[in-house]
Amino acid sequence: MASDPYETLGVKKTASQDEIRKAYRKLAKKLHPDLNPGDRKAEDQFKAVTAAYDLLGDEDKRARFDRGEIDASGNERPQQRYYRDFQGADAGASAYGGGRAYEDFADMTDLFGDIFSSRANARASSGFRMRGADARYALAVEFLEAVNGATRRITLPDGTTLDVTIPPGTEDGQVLRLRGKGGEGIGEGPAGDALIAVEVRPHPYFTRKGDDIEVELPITLAEAVLGARLDVPTPTGPVRMSVPKGSNTGTRLRLKGKGVTRATGKAGDEYVTLKVVLPDQPDAELEEFVRRWSEGKSQNPRAFMER
Repeated sequence: MASDPYETLGVKKTASQDEIRKAYRKLAKKLHPDLNPGDRKAEDQFKAVTAAYDLLGDEDKRARFDRGEIDASGNERPQQRYYRDFQGADAGASAYGGGRAYEDFADMTDLFGDIFSSRANARASSGFRMRGADARYALAVEFLEAVNGATRRITLPDGTTLDVTIPPGTEDGQVLRLRGKGGEGIGEGPAGDALIAVEVRPHPYFTRKGDDIEVELPITLAEAVLGARLDVPTPTGPVRMSVPKGSNTGTRLRLKGKGVTRATGKAGDEYVTLKVVLPDQPDAELEEFVRRWSEGKSQNPRAFMER
């Protein structure tokens, strides 16, 4: 018998759907077979966590489980029928005592016949169909894979593999649905779906805001003062960009259409924030120039803080 799904996910029965989702993601990241190769215990725990989330992550299934209509495995609970349900309205409290006791015993054949007949008819019914359960997985992808699109292979709990297409523009936390890749249906019912929760790993220098890309670009003092033509990294490769003369740290430039491209073809922009960086080692010529630079001595970049 499956364990209590609330205990498996480590949440209270009053937990919100968001709390349940966060608990599942945390455990799935920790126990996923790709991160624990050869660890059978972690694999079994991952299966249990996935099954628990398949139940509690679906609000309808969760409600039915809480009402006792289905068990922790998602199977229908049989509706129990009791002997008293078959007694006539006039049986009263004496139905289990006195001279009628043997009459009741004789009628047990009809009672059990009714129960077993009902069960047999239900199983033999050719019209019974049930959709297979959805299977849920967690998949970590690199930043540029999510932005540009990619194909990743995941290992399923039973050891088989599944190729997952990451569409361009996929966001952190987005759930991809692979139809028919979940649990098998019952009877002629369709198979469930595979639901892939995507985790996007951070990039060393790119960040994402909606469909726009942000990057900080270090430039030299000479490039800032005199201007320059520089190669700037973008998610699809370097692009030549002009740095205006007199640029300062914090100057923000835009590369139109070099952000995230959606499947529709619409693309965001890339915003480049300049950062002036002095040489790592002291430079005597630069120091001498600054000593003789009278205009620089009169400059007060902190004037706005003195108001």
